[in-house]
Amino acid sequence: MKVTKILACVLAGAIALTPVFAQSRTETTAEEDYMSSFEDLIISELTVSEEYDNKTLALDYIEEALAKASSSRDLSTIQASLESLAGEGVLTESRTSGRVSNNYPDVRARACELLGRLDTYESKDTLEKVALADNEPMVASAAIRSLGNVSSTDPDGAIATIIWVENKYSILNPTGSLAWDVLVTYEKLAPKLADKTDMIRSITKIASDYHYPTVVRDKAKALLKQYTGRR
Repeated sequence: MKVTKILACVLAGAIALTPVFAQSRTETTAEEDYMSSFEDLIISELTVSEEYDNKTLALDYIEEALAKASSSRDLSTIQASLESLAGEGVLTESRTSGRVSNNYPDVRARACELLGRLDTYESKDTLEKVALADNEPMVASAAIRSLGNVSSTDPDGAIATIIWVENKYSILNPTGSLAWDVLVTYEKLAPKLADKTDMIRSITKIASDYHYPTVVRDKAKALLKQYTGRR
């Protein structure tokens, strides 16, 4: 479905919603609810579209909505859309002639970045699933960075996921940028950990892995000194 058709359908639905918000609400609140519902309709329709351009447009709408969202804004539709987009082509596949037709790494990566703004259990769960399943370093990196923002209630679970992902890539496809993001996320989550042993082992491995550039290994060595007192 083309963007214009989607927006036309959504606009018709939004117009139908207008009377709902005119009862027992202040004019300002009613307008905010109306606009939020309008945005949610657009985001939902663009998300489920099969067109790549529509999915990127959904992310544009989501980013704009999050930037201006008030504390009372219902983010459930945005949450669901980001979860869907983060798994596009990996957790949820569409196939044409037996081949995956919705493999959009840039969509997944951007959705993971935006999930990092929603500090919920659902965000953490989706980010962990994507990080474990995705074979694109840019997507795994985005998921790992965002895990550093949404794992305050379960940092140990996030660390276990990140360790597994870093180990997978170090064997199959050593990627300096991903290793850097791993270290930055370790640094962010470290104060919340009761036991840093597994994290320190992972940092030690990165520090001694010459597949990674010097700047990454030096970062790992600096963290080791910080957490163990040893060089």
